[in-house]
Amino acid sequence: MAKDRDRFTDVVTYIEANLDEEIDLDKLCQHVNLSKFHFHRQCSIYFGISIMALVRLLRLKRAALQLAFRGDKIINIAIENGYESHEGFSRAFKKHFDKSPFEFRKKPDWTPWQTIYEPVLMLRIKNMNADPDCKVELIDFPETSIAVLEHRGAPNLLINTIQAFIQWRKINHLPPRISKTFNLVYDDPSSTEPEDYRFDIGCSTPHVIDVNEYGVINKTIPAGKCAVVRHIGSDDTIGEVVNFLYSKWLDNSYFEARNFPLFFERVSLFPDVPESEMITDIYLPIA
Repeated sequence: MAKDRDRFTDVVTYIEANLDEEIDLDKLCQHVNLSKFHFHRQCSIYFGISIMALVRLLRLKRAALQLAFRGDKIINIAIENGYESHEGFSRAFKKHFDKSPFEFRKKPDWTPWQTIYEPVLMLRIKNMNADPDCKVELIDFPETSIAVLEHRGAPNLLINTIQAFIQWRKINHLPPRISKTFNLVYDDPSSTEPEDYRFDIGCSTPHVIDVNEYGVINKTIPAGKCAVVRHIGSDDTIGEVVNFLYSKWLDNSYFEARNFPLFFERVSLFPDVPESEMITDIYLPIA
């Protein structure tokens, strides 16, 4: 079973790395060492959908992120993700997200997506739990002033807060290349009521932020020792790394969690890099 899990993890990884190309099923079968005579049936059993439906699913996920975080024309996003027309893309997108691409761009909501995407998510979580490749380093983190927009409410609406913060960031000329991107992570979404969920989106800033219509405020990440793990790839499994730090690593260390929330530094972000190449440093403040 572990061998199957590894192979189908490789299937997803291969597709994500080749979303801009026509997926060559012969090459994919060779890459994951599966017989092409049985490949379609095995994938359908494992994911609950056909291999080409899986390809479309992963392209639609990328399209949703592009709609939320890029200003590209919808037709350009459609073509980039394998659709020949605006109409065909809109039909497929609405089927999965219950909103047209235009409606999603105005007010993103990932709720309808979760059930459809669950087979891929569960595969990644199982793989991470079976083999948590978490190299923990200890560092002294310097005091860092940040500007943050506080998200308070359901995690599936977080994307709206991110959009607002990106807009504020553009207006204030603080792009990621000159200003580090941070998240303050107060709650576990799996054990927190949606209305109580707290998450801050922020960036480093050299000056005090004035009162503004976006609600962006000043906060400080205090200096102190942190355990840090570098996570590469989708956020799908970032929760498993956080759980590893809080349970296995912290339980087996002589440290205690410090009085400051866990935080992320987004070293590289989509769409600057493909989702599979995103880099997130996960910091657990300790004493």
